[in-house]
Amino acid sequence: MDARGSPLIVTSRSVQEKLAALLGPDVPVAAGMRYGRPSIADAIAQFASDGIDELLLFPQYPHYAMSSWETVVVRVRDEVARLAPRLHLDTVQPFYADDDYIEALHATIQPFLSRPYDHLLFSYHGIPVRHLRKADSSRAHCTLAPDCCNACSPAHATCYKAQITRTTQLLARRAGLDPARYSISFQSRLAGEPWLEPFTDHELKRLAAGGRKRLLVITPAFTADCLETLEEMQITGRATFLQAGGESFEHIPCLNDHPAYINFLAGRVRRWCASGLCPPPAAPPPERPGERA
Repeated sequence: MDARGSPLIVTSRSVQEKLAALLGPDVPVAAGMRYGRPSIADAIAQFASDGIDELLLFPQYPHYAMSSWETVVVRVRDEVARLAPRLHLDTVQPFYADDDYIEALHATIQPFLSRPYDHLLFSYHGIPVRHLRKADSSRAHCTLAPDCCNACSPAHATCYKAQITRTTQLLARRAGLDPARYSISFQSRLAGEPWLEPFTDHELKRLAAGGRKRLLVITPAFTADCLETLEEMQITGRATFLQAGGESFEHIPCLNDHPAYINFLAGRVRRWCASGLCPPPAAPPPERPGERA
């Protein structure tokens, strides 16, 4: 726990403040959470009271998933309809393959890659396999077509696994990674039904047993460190790997408020503003008789 409070909240506030400073006073920035505070409803209400009529929603999930990206978008739409029905809402789509996002990820991992390591594990948040199939509008591609994540398909627009695969491939190419020295796994599963595999805890044991003594772990499904990175990976994951025979375990921090990530966010907002949908600068108050300088 950060002395200032929950790491997720502290980081979110820092991102908000740094992004607002970079964009300037004419583009107000607010943070809102699906659960807890600052809440989505509070942010929408504040925008409405400030007279904002054009809003850009920037879900902090690089990849589409029904349980994350989709639920945030639905909640924001519901709150806009309830609190500010005249507000026009635009949404940034999953940015898993955006060049500037990949560059931001590369900026965070480069210092770690410059030191000796045996393997880099991309550990992504896990989801039930049925979510992939349900999100596939064709009902004929995800988990059914050969090499479905790499075979081009419109289904990839809402396929979490295809999108995390693409992020991994692009970052590996940008960093010049040896294919034999990195792999993908999935964490945070629940019992009762099939979830995406291989499971991270199993992979930590397998890699250690296979002689990969110096391990790097990156968690790109999260833009900010939270319980699933700070506790599940840095504490429990580290212990699992070392107890299985590993010697060195390093979790690469999430993007958090890294300057490269703030620049990426600002760039996307500026592109939206350039489209003509960004709220114009606030007009000065009308001059009243007797107030002329």
